[in-house]
Amino acid sequence: MNSALLKLLHLTDPTLPIGGFSHSAGLETYVQQNKVKDTATAKDFIVQMLSNNIHYTDAAFVSLAYDATAANNLNKIISLDNECTAVKLPEEMRMASIKMGRRLLKIFQPVKQHELLNQYSAALKAGEANGNYCIVFGLIAALMNIEKKEALTGFYYNSAVGFVMNSVKLIPLSQQSGQEILFSLHELIEELALKNLSPGKELIGLCCSGFDIKSMEHERLYSRLYMS
Repeated sequence: MNSALLKLLHLTDPTLPIGGFSHSAGLETYVQQNKVKDTATAKDFIVQMLSNNIHYTDAAFVSLAYDATAANNLNKIISLDNECTAVKLPEEMRMASIKMGRRLLKIFQPVKQHELLNQYSAALKAGEANGNYCIVFGLIAALMNIEKKEALTGFYYNSAVGFVMNSVKLIPLSQQSGQEILFSLHELIEELALKNLSPGKELIGLCCSGFDIKSMEHERLYSRLYMS
């Protein structure tokens, strides 16, 4: 059995105890405003999130952090981490990214002993870096010798699963409808992963105003099930 596959499955496992289930990335706002209300609108939300928001932010940072790790360039990793924080305008999304990233690092640092991980962890403690989830994901994927394309595919799939699970709970949808949405995303995920092998650095943080606004509005919802 390919050990890299097992490592990828572990890294992208939706049940990892990093708090991902607590965040909807603004979906809860869309549902409460009756903009995402059925299978069709849920699929459209997920496709747009993957193709626009994640493609130009988190997935691009995974790719660049992976390259910086392969080059053993701690300063570049820290620079990417700070840039990632800067392009996340909604406070809830910034905090979610940092909390999940730090928890991911806490899980993998003891079992994947590497000096670069220790140096990055020291930078977090010194306040020189933030620990965004996508940065930590790219760092760990590279150190675990997971192929870059597979790492990006896993990252997109993990994101898609999270959106599907939240749609099933919030709208609500049937489990069957959720799985049909997920199955329909396979080709898109493959396409996006290929594109992010060499992300356009000038496009990082490409504005997704609608998603940002809904994430900001989430802070003021009367009742909330999710932290973001």
